[in-house]
Amino acid sequence: MNFNPKNKTINISLMVGAFLIVSLILWNTNSFFEKFKKEERHKMEIWATAQAEFLQSSQTQDLGDLHLMIFQNNTSTPMILVNKSGSFSAKNMMSTKIKDSVFIQEKIEQFKKENTPVIMNHRGDHIATLYYGNSEVLNKLKYYPLALMLIIFLFGAVIFFFFKTNKASEQSKLWAGMAKETAHQIGTPLTSLLGWNELLKDENINPEISAEIEKDIFRLQTITDRFSNIGSLPKLEAMDIVAETRSAFEYIKRRSSKLIQFSFDSQVESLPVLLNKPLFNWTIENLVKNGIDAMRGKGHIAIEITHIGAVVNILVSDTGHGIPKGNQQSIFNPGHTSKKRGWGLGLSLVKRIVEEYHNGKVKVLSSSKEGTVMQISLKTKV
Repeated sequence: MNFNPKNKTINISLMVGAFLIVSLILWNTNSFFEKFKKEERHKMEIWATAQAEFLQSSQTQDLGDLHLMIFQNNTSTPMILVNKSGSFSAKNMMSTKIKDSVFIQEKIEQFKKENTPVIMNHRGDHIATLYYGNSEVLNKLKYYPLALMLIIFLFGAVIFFFFKTNKASEQSKLWAGMAKETAHQIGTPLTSLLGWNELLKDENINPEISAEIEKDIFRLQTITDRFSNIGSLPKLEAMDIVAETRSAFEYIKRRSSKLIQFSFDSQVESLPVLLNKPLFNWTIENLVKNGIDAMRGKGHIAIEITHIGAVVNILVSDTGHGIPKGNQQSIFNPGHTSKKRGWGLGLSLVKRIVEEYHNGKVKVLSSSKEGTVMQISLKTKV
């Protein structure tokens, strides 16, 4: 496995560069908005000047085509002209409401917030006030920075989840590599133990001693198989899930305190399911051990197997202190543990074995102060 620190530096540099580019676009858009707003203000001042001269001109006075061109070219900016007498006229607004005084007054208040009114004077006398709002183009441009901010946020979220996923992938590879190396390291002394045990048999040592050593060797071989299968695609074979679950359950039962009650119940006598035996047994053992730890060595552990359609459910229940609701999803994350000396790998391995290797589901079915029920769901072979 190669973990190149240069890749991390390049990724961070790309992320910072992207943020700088987007920030520059945002700043440039805001500057353009302010400039466009000033130009629109200048245009309205010219329109107000032309309107003042037009209102004060006599009918026989020839003003030329300039005023007419100014009036005709302004078709996008909504405006309300209020004369000193209080009468008003509206332009570039909804034609159905321009006679409604209440609507006009609301628009005047809105336009005041958007732009400073233009006071129209002629030869020192106040003749009217022009209220105007932002044009349609300016309104769209106003919300463009907000859209860019949203893009920045989404972009940042994508980058964050990318790095988080990448980190999780690296951690997964690291754990898989450690598991394989552990299996390799165990293999050497295990082979030696097999040889020494055969020598003990030849020396006619107490057969019970050799039998117990063989049990421990078999257990070590099982552990080695489990670690060897982590990080690679394990081979699945059709097996009786009832028998395999019972076998793993009984193994823990024989090695647990007499203060713990164990019960096993199945709706079916046998049921073929595609399993990897070492990994599946490891899953059951982990769940049962977690339940025992939650009960602090005293209580009731039960396994129930139910068969519904093409799905078999394995329910592992305990009478422990329960799992807080806020932790019921995070307990499957690597490193999450409530034990002082725990590594937080047991349930993360359970999730990986069930969901990635067996295409099943594992979840906290229920949890309270009275206990917890964990559920494994797998598809049956038939």
